[in-house]
Amino acid sequence: MTPARDDARRDARRISASLTDPRVIDPRQELVRHDDLSEEELAQIVRLLAAMREWRDADQRLSFESRTHMKLNETDMRALRYIIASMNADVPVTAGALSDHLHISTASTTKLLDRLERAGHVVRRPHPTDRRAVTVEITPETHREVRRTMGLQHARRFEVARSLSPQDRDTVTRFLRDLSETTLASVPAVGAGSNDPDAPAPDSGPDSAARSDARRG
Repeated sequence: MTPARDDARRDARRISASLTDPRVIDPRQELVRHDDLSEEELAQIVRLLAAMREWRDADQRLSFESRTHMKLNETDMRALRYIIASMNADVPVTAGALSDHLHISTASTTKLLDRLERAGHVVRRPHPTDRRAVTVEITPETHREVRRTMGLQHARRFEVARSLSPQDRDTVTRFLRDLSETTLASVPAVGAGSNDPDAPAPDSGPDSAARSDARRG
């Protein structure tokens, strides 16, 4: 490898590592004012945002690998996790409940369930109290596979949360909820998205976030 190529790769890694640094992404402070922060405070905030990005990228990669292994899309996986949670709580899962949870149309829910049933992931059974309805159950094989992948990862996250002090948990919870509210408040400005599994989907692979950052420049 030539020295020029080495330098180019180092520059690329440096820029990738600084995508949460306002000094890099907003050098004229048009969006992020930080004159009132010390260099130490600014560096601490950048480290926090970088750590969030690292976790998001790792979570997206795990989710992508799990879905690829099981030949599922993101909505399929969300549906399976909801069905498992409902079954664990002894709550019958209907197509209507699934449609409400996924925020997709009744027609799209029917297509989703048809697809999952053909793949051997779910079965439809008569509703225990409503003759006009059917319930959806996950098959034992798929239940074991989801538990082995996503369930195990959730258990590991729980242990990380357990390791925090009660005060730290409260701080993290407040921070994440504030972040969620801020993000959701920006949705109308960005444009309404779609959870419909039959709609054209944006990039969903593990490198999609990096590609989005590159497109934004």
